[in-house]
Amino acid sequence: MEEALFFVSALGALGGAVGVIAMRNPFYSVLSLVVHLFSLASLFLLLTAAFVAAAQVVVYAGAVMVLYIFVVAYVGGGGESAWEPIPGQRFLAPLLGIALFVELSVAVLASGLRALGEEGPDVKAGFGDPAAIGTLLLEKFLLPFEAASILLLLAAVGAIVLAARRREEAA
Repeated sequence: MEEALFFVSALGALGGAVGVIAMRNPFYSVLSLVVHLFSLASLFLLLTAAFVAAAQVVVYAGAVMVLYIFVVAYVGGGGESAWEPIPGQRFLAPLLGIALFVELSVAVLASGLRALGEEGPDVKAGFGDPAAIGTLLLEKFLLPFEAASILLLLAAVGAIVLAARRREEAA
């Protein structure tokens, strides 16, 4: 049962990721990202990281995606651009995508073949629970955590300032 759920979740994650970059409509691209994030949450559940899976759904698939949908609805779909940003991009992009896929496939297969005779990682009993994550965030990763929160605060203040400036110019 776990194997079937893993493959369904992995296909959902890959399909959602491909949908994000393949969809021309930004709204459908955001919905593909939601599918991708839910699939990742189910993969986290398979790793017995229930707190990370719940945070994935609540924070990313919930709050952040609602914000993206509002931005897409506000800005509008905007059609396909009339000019090509890089000459030959339509020919070069699929070639680079195929090359990246082959490179990643070789790397994954090589590491997977090396690990065939092993038992897998040794996961401690408290892996993924809120206490362990809180300890890591407040001890080992305190500086990056606070730096990220300050950057988010600055982005919010900047957005408010820019919106107020635009409102003053319109009046």
